Amino acid sequence: MADTTVISDNPRICLTGATGYVGGRLLSILQRDGYRVRCIARRPENLRSPLSETTEAVRGDLLDRASLVDAMRGQDVAFYLVHSMGSSGDFAEEERRCAENFAEAARETGVRRIIYLGGLGSDGRNLSDHLSSRRQVGDILRGSEAQVIEFRASIVIGSGGVSFEMVRALVERLPVMVTPRWVSVAAQPIAINDLLEYLRQSITIPLDGNRIFEIGGADVVSYGDLMREYARLRRLRRVMLPVPALTPRLSSLWLGLVTPLYARVGRKLIDSLRNASVVTDPAASEAFPIQPMGIRDAIAAAMRNEDREVAETRWSDALSSSGKARTWGGVRFGTRLVDKRSATVPVAPQEAFTPVKRIGGDVGWYFGNSLWRMRGFIDLLVGGVGVRRGRRDPSDMAVGDTVDWWRVEKYEPGRMVRFCAEMKLPGRAWLQFEVTPSEDGSGSVVHQTAEFDPVGLGGLVYWYALWPAHAAVFRGMLRNIAKAARQSNAK
Repeated sequence: MADTTVISDNPRICLTGATGYVGGRLLSILQRDGYRVRCIARRPENLRSPLSETTEAVRGDLLDRASLVDAMRGQDVAFYLVHSMGSSGDFAEEERRCAENFAEAARETGVRRIIYLGGLGSDGRNLSDHLSSRRQVGDILRGSEAQVIEFRASIVIGSGGVSFEMVRALVERLPVMVTPRWVSVAAQPIAINDLLEYLRQSITIPLDGNRIFEIGGADVVSYGDLMREYARLRRLRRVMLPVPALTPRLSSLWLGLVTPLYARVGRKLIDSLRNASVVTDPAASEAFPIQPMGIRDAIAAAMRNEDREVAETRWSDALSSSGKARTWGGVRFGTRLVDKRSATVPVAPQEAFTPVKRIGGDVGWYFGNSLWRMRGFIDLLVGGVGVRRGRRDPSDMAVGDTVDWWRVEKYEPGRMVRFCAEMKLPGRAWLQFEVTPSEDGSGSVVHQTAEFDPVGLGGLVYWYALWPAHAAVFRGMLRNIAKAARQSNAK
C-alpha cells in the first residue's frame, strides 16, 4: 500500500484557472482561509478577486513549460482547474500538451500534491470527446511524481456557471420548448459551494496514493428536471415537447440563439451529455465529511447569489472560454443584456480612474448630458428620483453614496466603481467602470460595462427600442473619459 501523503497545515498553493469560474471562487476561499497562494495566469491583470497580502499573481502559460517551472517553484500543492473547451482548434490536443507541461513542471519543482477537477461520466467506448480528453488529462497528471487527487463532477449549479446559465436562459425565454434526447439523460448535479468545499478540504486531507473521487449532489435528475425546478421556483409555466432526434450540431445552434452559449462551446457540452453522469463510487462520501445539497436548494442558492451581484465569477470570464480576449457589445448573459467596452490610455491607473470618480453631479456623464437630463426629467414625471440629487463629494465617493439617479453599490478607490440604478425602469440596471494596467505596462485600460436585467416583454422592448441611443451614449462616454484621462496627464 502506498504511503499516506500528509500536507502541512500551511502549504504553499499554486492555483491555475483563477481567472475562470471555479478557480476565481476558490481563490476567494483560499484567501479567506489565510493560505499562501500563487496564481498562474496568462494575464494576471484579469484576476477579478482583489489579492490579499498572502497572494501573488505570476504570468505563466500552460503551453509554455518553462514559464510553469518558474511559477511553480517552491509550491507544495497545485490546483489544475483549466480546460480548453472553448478552443477553436483541436481542444483535445491542446489539453494534452497543457497537462504534459504541467506534469513535467510539477515533477521538476517538487510539487507534492496535484488537485484536478475533471468530468463525471459513465465509462465505455462511447465516451464523448470532451470527457475522453478530461480522462486523458487525469492520466497524464498521474504520470508526475506528485500525488494526484482527481474529482469527477457532473453538472455544476451556480450563478455564472455555464450549465445554470443555459438552464435559466431556456426557461426564462421559451414558454414552449422542444427537448432533444440529451435533456433526459441522467445526471447528479452538484452545487458550486459543495464543489468548492471538496476542493478546499482536499488541500490537507491525508490520503494514500493517487485517488479519484466521483462527486455529485443529493439528487439524480436530468437537465429537464433542472429546468422544471427552476421554472417552479420562478413561478413560470413551461411546456416541454420531446423530439426523437436532434443532432449536437443543431442543438448547439439552437442554444446559441436563445442562451449565452455560443455554438462551439454548446456543441462540446451537448456532445458530452450523451453519457450519464451519476456517482457510482461512494469513496468521496467516505473520505470527506460533506453532505451535498439537492437541486432545489442549489438552484435557490444560485438565484440568491445572482441578486447580490451578477455573479462572483462566470464561465465566460475564463480566457479559455472564448479562445482569446474579446470586447462584447449588446450581448446577453443569462437574463441580462450587457454592453461592455474598453479603451486603452497612456496614463497610470490612478490617473485613468480620476475622471471616473468625478462622474455625475456638476461634471456630468461625459457625453449627451442633455439626454441624461431629459431622461431624468421623465423619471421625475413618473415618480422617480430624477437627477436633482447630484453627489455628496465632487471628487470622491463611497459605497451607499447617491450619484444623480444612481447609487454606489461597490467602490474600490483607484480601481473600480459599480452603480445600481434607482430610476424607474422595466427591470434593473447597473453601470460599472474598472481600470486595470495595460498588458504591456505602458498605460491603463478603462473597462465600461452597462447591464440591464429586463422584466418581461416590456423590459426587452425598452432595451431594444433605446439600443441605438444607448450605444451612442455608452460609446461617447468611454471616448470622453479616455480623453479626460489623457488631458489630465498632460497638464
